[in-house]
Amino acid sequence: MSNTSETTTRPLPPGVTEDDLDNALAAFAEAIGAENVATDAESLEDFQDPFQVPGTATNVPSGVVSPRSTEDVQAIVKIANQYKIPLWPIGRGKNNGYGGAAPQVRGSVMLSFREMNKVLEINEELGYAIVEPGVSWYDLHDAIEAGGHNLVASIVDIGWGGVVSNTLEHGLTYMPYSIDQASHCGFEVVLPNGDLMRTGSGAMDNNPTWPLYKRGLGPTSTEMFMQSNYGIVTKMGYWLMPKPETYMPLWLRVWDEEQMPAVVDALRELMLDGTIDMRPQLSNTLCMASMLTTRAEWYAGEGPMPEEVIDKIAKEMGLGRWMMRFALYGDEAVVDHNFAKLEARFLQIPSVDLVGQKHDKEAWETLPNPHERVQIGVPSQDLYKMAGWSGGEEGGHVDFSPVIPLTGKNAIAAQKMMREMCAEAGLDFLGGMLPINARSTTFINVIAFDTKNPEQVANAYALAKRMVAEAGKRGYGEYRAHLSFMDLAAEQFGFNDHALRRFNEQIKDTLDPNGIIAPGKSGIWGTRMREAGFPQA
Repeated sequence: MSNTSETTTRPLPPGVTEDDLDNALAAFAEAIGAENVATDAESLEDFQDPFQVPGTATNVPSGVVSPRSTEDVQAIVKIANQYKIPLWPIGRGKNNGYGGAAPQVRGSVMLSFREMNKVLEINEELGYAIVEPGVSWYDLHDAIEAGGHNLVASIVDIGWGGVVSNTLEHGLTYMPYSIDQASHCGFEVVLPNGDLMRTGSGAMDNNPTWPLYKRGLGPTSTEMFMQSNYGIVTKMGYWLMPKPETYMPLWLRVWDEEQMPAVVDALRELMLDGTIDMRPQLSNTLCMASMLTTRAEWYAGEGPMPEEVIDKIAKEMGLGRWMMRFALYGDEAVVDHNFAKLEARFLQIPSVDLVGQKHDKEAWETLPNPHERVQIGVPSQDLYKMAGWSGGEEGGHVDFSPVIPLTGKNAIAAQKMMREMCAEAGLDFLGGMLPINARSTTFINVIAFDTKNPEQVANAYALAKRMVAEAGKRGYGEYRAHLSFMDLAAEQFGFNDHALRRFNEQIKDTLDPNGIIAPGKSGIWGTRMREAGFPQA
């Protein structure tokens, strides 16, 4: 076990003494091996919000433990209970834009799954994988390809993230099984007392439908462990899709900003009738441009980018004022039929054009456009450039992501609110819609800033908080929330004097009376942490 040289300045969890922390760390080292416990500054650097002003992080841990097995996790949890040490579980630590790998409570011990990164099973006949929580999208893709399986996984835009951690955050992927975050099936969970449970059919010994049937007998508990702090997921089933005969990535451009609502209404109709059976990504000019270029290449002035510059970017980069990335999958005849339906509906809208090209399996891995590779399950880092829109390599962003009805009326109202609030704050509006299903969509506002500019960073975080509150007044809640405003986001769900929060707190206190698992996650604190002064103002 490596130690800091200045232990007196290290952050301590609330109500924990130096001796208690030392004893807990020693017990962790004895239980899982000293090489799997660290407290030195270098080891802890990764466990903070990567987009804060360098050197200003306050949500920092006191140590990190890296289990190698479910049994290790159980041992860690039991020790944490003994010494009242809060644990913050992290899959890959790449939740950037929402606080990264930082813990909500200063002085927490990070529970990092970087050593539990095995793809435990891939079943081609039934189309699923079972993975540990440290498995990245690269790991899953590589395991599928190494096994020669005729399967693909629905993935995120940037391949370094975790399959389990993204799923637990309700994270968005793009292929047909991803609609309504439906790809997961069956969790193995270490409960806050160290006991081990499997959800759904996994609650029965040797039940082969654990990764096949999402329920069991009685209440379905799987969803309770998503965006919660009721336990630690150590295994997960993930459904995979047979490779289609034909894959046709599509691009729709809207050249007249005023036609965006009409596109949203057409999209809803085509998702409801099953013509589009995946998750499109509809982004405005600056959101698309941020994945390809930087702000400084177009404009060096203060305040939000002028409309004439945005028009120039839209035309010179061929992006339009809104651009939609989506795809068709299936037998070639079905793809052709559905593409004809798309043309007939979308091309009725003035200023809209639509293009696409069919590809067979041999071409997928080498498609030149990373957007088109993502939609067929081929991971990369190519789309990470978005973080550098403002500030280049030292750029960052904080994301505001409410859910709204998938209608043109709601899309234009949400856009108006976000655009005006960004303008008031002197920041660019980078907006995009990713439908949750055929009836609702996230409307994500990527608030970009230069981390070298403390005033701009503070302005961006403050803007995000104002947006959370303003959206709440309009009945729009966040689908996931940044650490710095999780409590504020949870506060918006206020029906019947916050009945949901009271319900969540009852469950937390029952399962985790010591409040050791991810305190504050999704605004759920439990009695012990509330008595310690959380949530803090």
